[in-house]
Amino acid sequence: MTQGESKNYTKNEILSQPAVWEKALGVWAGLNAADFPRPERYDQVIFTGCGSTYFLSRWAARLCEELSGVICRAAPSSDLFLYPAGWLGEDRRTLLVASSRSAATTETMRAIELFNERDGGDTVVVTCNPHQPMALQSEYIISATHAQEQSIAQTRSFSSMMLANAWLIEGGAPAGVASRLRAGGEHLLNQHRDSMSELAGDQSLQRFFFLGSGAQYGLACEIMLKMKEMSLSYSEAFHFMEFRHGPMAMVDSNTLVVGLLGDAGGEHELAVLRDMKSKGARTLAIVETAPSNYRHAVDDLIVLESGLSRLWRSVLYLPVLQWLACERAVNNGLDPDRPMNLNAVVVLDD
Repeated sequence: MTQGESKNYTKNEILSQPAVWEKALGVWAGLNAADFPRPERYDQVIFTGCGSTYFLSRWAARLCEELSGVICRAAPSSDLFLYPAGWLGEDRRTLLVASSRSAATTETMRAIELFNERDGGDTVVVTCNPHQPMALQSEYIISATHAQEQSIAQTRSFSSMMLANAWLIEGGAPAGVASRLRAGGEHLLNQHRDSMSELAGDQSLQRFFFLGSGAQYGLACEIMLKMKEMSLSYSEAFHFMEFRHGPMAMVDSNTLVVGLLGDAGGEHELAVLRDMKSKGARTLAIVETAPSNYRHAVDDLIVLESGLSRLWRSVLYLPVLQWLACERAVNNGLDPDRPMNLNAVVVLDD
């Protein structure tokens, strides 16, 4: 591809997400969820992937265990094939849920191969490319073909594969969720895109911290990765309360602290952001609903107001923060379509 051909792929893919979610959920509505494995029928569920999809797995494992009562863990694909004894056991019937945008990532393919050789359970592959080698390793495939991307950094593929994992965890999608996600996603982007562009252009901000607890920690890690990949900015992710245990030493007036607030720990998490603001940081909170005291505790506030369960509304945290990372890249003089040193697929030679 030439430089001109690649321009604005990432931006367009971020903005396209709400429509792509609706299309993907429409496709899955034609599947029979009862034909797919249910977490409750296994001794454990392992969610796996590499890079972004490993962070997706961290999100999925937390919510799946809450909803199913089954032990659920997230493992990098490399850990599964290099150190299988720590994850798999002969006495544990396991459901392996492997997510990969390309369905060609070597590490994930090897993890599935080893798992299938052990014959310890079933495998579900979640991907945007259902005709690639990895997808052929499982009889259970959930594909999001509308989410295929031309950019290297995952945006709409990540959020669409999140929804595919949610569909598997819940055994289908609630009525009306597709249209509600599209409307909610479009509203958030329209309402907050300009403010995220302005924030991205603030060159006084040199360090970016993304905080999330519970399932939101996986999302915080993913947005941290987007900021690193696209803009080459100093960016880290932490659990909210853990941030006080050392990392906050780096907080000053050149810091942006973004909090992905949950339901159960909202007040405790808000207190962390309030503390960081008192130390000079600029603070941004994203939350489902916000009492009046939230608006005075942080510098910037994004309220989802989706009315959806945590499993389904989680994707709404992502687009505005992906836009922040993309715009930061542009302001740093970089092309977000072409992150330094990266390829769309990691293929091992040995």
